Amino acid sequence: MAIIITDECINCGACEPECPNNAIYEGGVDWALSDGTSVTGEYTLENGKIVGVDDQQPPVDEDIYFIVPDKCTECIGFHEEPQCAAVCPVDCCIPDEDRVESDEVLLERKEKLHL
Repeated sequence: MAIIITDECINCGACEPECPNNAIYEGGVDWALSDGTSVTGEYTLENGKIVGVDDQQPPVDEDIYFIVPDKCTECIGFHEEPQCAAVCPVDCCIPDEDRVESDEVLLERKEKLHL
């Protein structure tokens, strides 16, 4: 499952540089699949929408840091645990119960993002 940042976030930014997929953004910031990844061409988002990897996407949240679920792999294939959760001083990086995914799915996503 992807990790989410709850509204208890204090906007400290500790999580952002720890993400190996560059899936964490400051609130209100547009994002792209190509940010911090080696993916090229087009990409199919989890909602089925096909986008160019450099296309700017709207922020997931306007006020607090957010994690793009299409880029989150829970650090599977990189680290033993999600690094955002490991460094968060207020424990607001938690599993998203609405996006339960197996390790195989997360590893597949990692391989798609990092060719």
